[in-house]
Amino acid sequence: MSRAYADVLDPEGVRHGIPTYPWRAAPDGLATRRQLRAAGLRPGGQEPVAQVMRLRRRGRAPLVGYLYAVERAKPVRPMTPGRAEALAKAMEARRTCPACGRVADYSIPTSLGMCVPCASPTELAA
Repeated sequence: MSRAYADVLDPEGVRHGIPTYPWRAAPDGLATRRQLRAAGLRPGGQEPVAQVMRLRRRGRAPLVGYLYAVERAKPVRPMTPGRAEALAKAMEARRTCPACGRVADYSIPTSLGMCVPCASPTELAA
């Protein structure tokens, strides 16, 4: 057993507060949010029951993924027409340039705060 594996293996939760397992070594019956979503489920208000952890090099903070009990997960709520409309409006707002008002084919980069032609008009004119 490697040192990194031993550092994150804490099935009783003594060291980390909740049961902790090495990356990709979680027991059956536990899943991350993404895994639940892929199965058509959601946590349904439950708190994480465990976590998976992977140490990183050079003293950086470890990667942590919270695990939820699959048997207590609930089905994903179906998309309603109202929710679909609200989502479409939100996505259009992300594509609308605040400077020129044009709706772009892409989400406006938050780093620029406006569409690419408005952010660099001299480069496009050349």
